[in-house]
Amino acid sequence: MSVETTSAETAAGNTVYVYEAPVRLWHWVNALCITVLAVTGYFIASPLPTQPGEASANFLMGYIRFAHFAAAYIFAVGFLVRIYWALMGNHHARQLFCLPIFSGAWWSDLFHQFRWYTFIDKQPRKYVGHNPLAQLTMFLAITLGGVFMLITGFALYGEGAQAGSWSHTLFTSWVIPLFGQSQDVHTWHHLVAWGIVCFIILHVYAAIHEEIMSRQTMLSAIISGTRTFRE
Repeated sequence: MSVETTSAETAAGNTVYVYEAPVRLWHWVNALCITVLAVTGYFIASPLPTQPGEASANFLMGYIRFAHFAAAYIFAVGFLVRIYWALMGNHHARQLFCLPIFSGAWWSDLFHQFRWYTFIDKQPRKYVGHNPLAQLTMFLAITLGGVFMLITGFALYGEGAQAGSWSHTLFTSWVIPLFGQSQDVHTWHHLVAWGIVCFIILHVYAAIHEEIMSRQTMLSAIISGTRTFRE
């Protein structure tokens, strides 16, 4: 049994402070950024039909691209702040960046959690912070996926900014040669974006599932910062 499980069991019936204010703020800003990036990214990949009238009178795709770039900048700054808070905050703030992969108990809890989500196991295990399966999927989708999207996204952005710009110097100059060509970067950027969208759907499902089935607050915890373990 994991330390996190034991802590939750001793806290049964109590309310425990888990998520600090910077983590909660980052979560919701991040959610908004990902939503804007996903919607605008879809239209960038699959543009709307040509608008009637003079091109100078239609700037719809320009606004969509601007929203995409603005959300990307906010996402990038927020990600850097989140890394800082992982170092300065409590141990729950570090779960997104540090996986205890050498812990047998952690892997045992991870497979149990998968069986619990898929209705194979009937007895939930409660955790003060993220459960192991949530920790793993968030690390893959948000931490690694976010880094990948930032690197490839700014590499594509640097193409338009052209040589001499900071994005071209820091990203375009090596990312596009690494992948082979610009279109390959576009393809992988697009595929990983869909992977993150799929993760978000599962993330929302898991949060609602735990809120109802495991008798602990999940949705309100990321608003108030406290988690209540019901009897």
